[in-house]
Order: sequence, then structure tokens, then C-alpha cells
Amino acid sequence: MTKPVVSAASHILAHTPNLARYGSKPSRELPKNPDQKSKFLSSLRSFDEAMGYPPNQAYLGAIHPREMPERPRVGKTVPGSSRFTPDGEAMPEEEFLGLMAAVDEFSLIVLDGPVAERAAEALAKHPLSKKFNLERLENVAEDAEAAGAETGGLPLYLGEEVAGAVKTAHSEDESLTANILLENLACKATGVLALLHLIEDHDIDPESIDFVLTCGEEAVGDRYQRGGGNMAKAMASLAGLTQSSGADIKNFCAAPLPAMVFAGALVNSGVFKRVAVAAGGSLPKLGMKFQGHLRNDLPVLEDVMGGVALLIEADDGASPLLRLDTVGRHRVAMGGSNPQIMQALAVEPLERTGISMLEVDDYATELHDPEVTEPQGSGNVPERNYRMIASLAARKGEMSKDQIDEFVAERGMPGFAPTQGHLASAICYLPHALRRLTTGDAQRVHMLAKGSLFLGRMSQLSDGMSVLLERNPTES
Repeated sequence: MTKPVVSAASHILAHTPNLARYGSKPSRELPKNPDQKSKFLSSLRSFDEAMGYPPNQAYLGAIHPREMPERPRVGKTVPGSSRFTPDGEAMPEEEFLGLMAAVDEFSLIVLDGPVAERAAEALAKHPLSKKFNLERLENVAEDAEAAGAETGGLPLYLGEEVAGAVKTAHSEDESLTANILLENLACKATGVLALLHLIEDHDIDPESIDFVLTCGEEAVGDRYQRGGGNMAKAMASLAGLTQSSGADIKNFCAAPLPAMVFAGALVNSGVFKRVAVAAGGSLPKLGMKFQGHLRNDLPVLEDVMGGVALLIEADDGASPLLRLDTVGRHRVAMGGSNPQIMQALAVEPLERTGISMLEVDDYATELHDPEVTEPQGSGNVPERNYRMIASLAARKGEMSKDQIDEFVAERGMPGFAPTQGHLASAICYLPHALRRLTTGDAQRVHMLAKGSLFLGRMSQLSDGMSVLLERNPTES
């Protein structure tokens, strides 16, 4: 058996304010109220505003979440904010439209000529330009408004101008309508960008990766198999992982941790030497809580799509260990209340392996940005979870109740992730965890993710998984 380690991770954001109107909530609510639509469009952030927003800079690794300024953070900018960060980048929208066209293998996206030219010019200057198929941008310039109308497609905007369109691929297949294809292409593009940063920024031979597991929230398929997949192989192909195959892991918001555990098990068993885990962003969740933002005179904060990629491989003597013996799972017999879920994920795995809850330096759980969630009444999700974990530690007798605030401050952290559930559920902290466990002073990071299975109307159950990352004892 070979001990698996997590050796590298990358995060990206695509700033997509003009795609936010196609998020599930805005697409349903804005047509009902022209005044609300006008306010929505006038409340979209510029790229510089979104890029410099402290939670976004924390997501991209420029600062640790605990280093964010005090709230309110809206309107604040991290000093020296940069598009390119230690963990990846934030991509402007026009470039992202070009990137979606570059990863489109079926001529589904058209762009107006000037937009295609500007996007191609910008992507040609990108550090990863040699990895982009920019030749496709030479063939996408059409009358976007006409092309969209002719195919029952969807216009793409930059401000008030129509900049492009997504075509419908089949007039009688609801899984191949323009809005579904836009979701899938946006997910594919963000996932590919994250994979390319993983490979290039960490000097990884793409041909050394044997398998890719994706853990996003899209449902790629057609009318006969609506969520059939396989986004993993599609991303692997465009990222140049020519010796890899892949498969998709689905578990609602919890999916990244099962994907990490499955990848670790494949390495541990010797089936594969190197497995990448990746996920693109969720376009339906753009603008999900916009009504609360507008009521509180805030900008539309859900204007970015995220991407993540990481590499799990055999023990290299330096990278943090993925402790498969600490995997926690929410069994069918467990109840679905938050204390019961946290007992299964945060307490039982550590108890089973003889590790005190106070021997964990950082807990990473649902790290949604509370400035996004609170205005719409969803509360401060991370704080609620951390206080629950701390209360369970106190109930075990590992500390007193009056130490709960100290536990939350020292082992928890403020929420900073976009409200794209699979990215907020622990995986958003992974690059920070790797630094803390190699060049920092942490020994253990516990990652916990929860999933809402009842959303699919197939089960009343919740779900979740957890796993411990630990400093490699052989690290010099």
C-alpha cells in the first residue's frame, strides 16, 4: 500500500457579471419586474471591484481568510490586489467568453467580430496562451444576435451590448438547449483553466496524470441520460492530459471530498500513481441571493464562477498526507440534524483514530461568504458550523464551554468562498491547508463537507464526508 499525499492545488475565478442574469434565480425573477431588472444590471461590479474584494482574494490565495479586514468587506480592496495570485487567477469576462469559445468543440458559441478579436488578443498575451486553442476564435465571429435567434439560442452580453450567443444544439432535447449548454460550457472552461494552472504553476508533467475525477454540479448529457457525463475526460482532453481518462463524482455540495478520498484510494491501492481532482463553476448559482443584496443596497455579489484542481499522488516525502484512516461519513442510520451530521464528520473520525479535537489546527467546512448569505436570510453558515463543532468538543470534555469563542477564532475562520456549494464545502481551503502543512506551523487540517440529497427529491437524507490532512513526518 502507498500512502497518498495532496501535492498541489489551484483555484481560479471567472468574473461573469453579465452571465449572472442567467443564474437560476435571476432568470426566473427579473422578467417579472422591469424595475428590479434595471437595478440588478446597474448593481453589477466591475472586474477590479470583484477581483480586489477580500473574500475573492482569500479564495485565490493572496491572503489567508483570517487576514481579511473586518466586516463590512464590500467596497474594500486588498492592498496590492492582483489578477494573478499564488493559487491561480481571476479572469475578466470578455476573456472568459473567448475561453468558452476556445473550449467549445461543437461550434455552439458565436461572438461578435470585435469581441472575438479583443478576446483573442487578450488570451494570446495570457501566461497559458500556448495551451488555449485560439484558432477556434478565428471561426466564431458571426452576427451573434441573428445566430442566437435563428437557433433558439441565448444572447451573451457585455454591458448593454449583445456580444455573442449560445446556440441550441437540438430543438427537441431539453438537455441540449442553449441555457443548459451555457452552464456546461462555463463549467468546462473554469475547470480547464484550473487544471491548466495546476499543471503549469506547479511544473507537473501532464502526461504523468493517469486519471481525472471531477466533482462539479453540472449535469452533462442528453435526453436519454441527462446527467451521464463525462466532464472529467472532456476537461482532461483540453488540458493536455493525453494519458489520462476520467469520471465524474456526484454528491451535491459534498462531492469534492468523496472525490479526494476516491482519488487517494486509487493511489493507495496502486491502481493509479497520479490522480487529479477538478471542478468547474456553477452558473445556475450566479445571482442566487441577489434580492437580499438589492434590498440592502449592495452590489450583486454572486458574480463569479470558481474552479479548482488538485493532484493526489504517492507519498513524495514532503506533501501533506491524506489520512484515509480518518475518513468520516454520514451513514444512513445517522439523523439529519446539524449536530448529528457534525458528530459523524467532525467527532467520530478523530475519536476512532485517537486524535483529540484540539490537536487539529484548522477545520475547513462550509465556508460561504456571510456577506453574500446574510442579506437574504441564510445567516453566517461557517460561524454556525464552527460553534457546533466547538460545542461538541466541549461536550466531550476536551475544553470548557467558555472556550468556545477561542476555539472558533483559532481553529475556524471567516467564510470567504463564493456560494457555489461544492467549492465552498471545504475544498476552497485546500491551497491554504497545503501551505499551512508545509511551510506553515500547522500539523493537521480537518476537511468536512455536507450534501443536501433531498434536493433531488429522491431521498429525505443528508450526506457528508470528512478527511484529515496531516503534515508529512518525513518532510525535511
